[in-house]
Amino acid sequence: MNAPAGPRRRTVVAVVSLVAATLFWAGNYVVGAAAVASIDPLSLVFLRWLIAVGPLLVIAQPVERPRWRDALRAWPRLVLLAAFGLFAYTFLLYSALQFTDAFNASLINAFNPALITIAAVVFLREKLSPAAIAGILLALVGVLIVLSGGDPLALVRTGFGVGDLLMIAAIVAWTAYTIVGRRVTGIPPITSTALQAAITVVALAPVVLITGGPTLPQTPDAWGALAFIGIFPSVLSYLLWNRALGEIPPARAGVFLNLITVFTAAFTIIAGHPFTAAQIIGGVVVIAGVAVANERAFSRRA
Repeated sequence: MNAPAGPRRRTVVAVVSLVAATLFWAGNYVVGAAAVASIDPLSLVFLRWLIAVGPLLVIAQPVERPRWRDALRAWPRLVLLAAFGLFAYTFLLYSALQFTDAFNASLINAFNPALITIAAVVFLREKLSPAAIAGILLALVGVLIVLSGGDPLALVRTGFGVGDLLMIAAIVAWTAYTIVGRRVTGIPPITSTALQAAITVVALAPVVLITGGPTLPQTPDAWGALAFIGIFPSVLSYLLWNRALGEIPPARAGVFLNLITVFTAAFTIIAGHPFTAAQIIGGVVVIAGVAVANERAFSRRA
């Protein structure tokens, strides 16, 4: 029996939203790696959300017409979301990019879906279909192929550096953000993101001032990087991600984070950097895993 067109269409739109969000976040890795060369991580996080908060608030009002007082009653969870997602994840990411390159950071980020899956099962009592489990495992196999260069023992031999550990902490923060976000109901996604951005800016302002910041960009390229970071991965990606969570459970949505690795690899290739067969094969396997885990979104039948 055919599934109703409305729900199916909403699911497909959610899938497209997740793909677009990860595309912009992949750009954040590449552009962020260049930005931290002249802007310290704390200043970059503060300036990023200072740029984003205005557009988010302006968009929220006409599009969602929120009841701001009702939304603010959920401030404890909004503070948690701001702390985990908008501050901790981005600060740890930019800190990691001071010690490792964008591609390596994105490879570690690809482990995020496994953490989200475990957290969703433990904290949300979420049940996964056989297809979702198979897709997640397939995607993780693809990540391991890319990470190890086709040699799994390489991970044991090389270990993790400072940048790797900071990225591991970052994906733990994003897992918490995703799980808490699933429990925040009744607040429209744009409104929620706007309030989180406002909380982040207000909380960081005195810290940045006390530490002598913020550090401002010194070149046109650095200003351009900051503008990109403040709009695309900040405004658009968070709106798309939060919107999609209303249709797709965290464990399945988390699989899409693997695409950050694939897109970052693509940007690396376009920039002229060398690539390996393991990266191409692993990327294809990751995409296949995303498709399998979300087969309902691509099929015509429920």
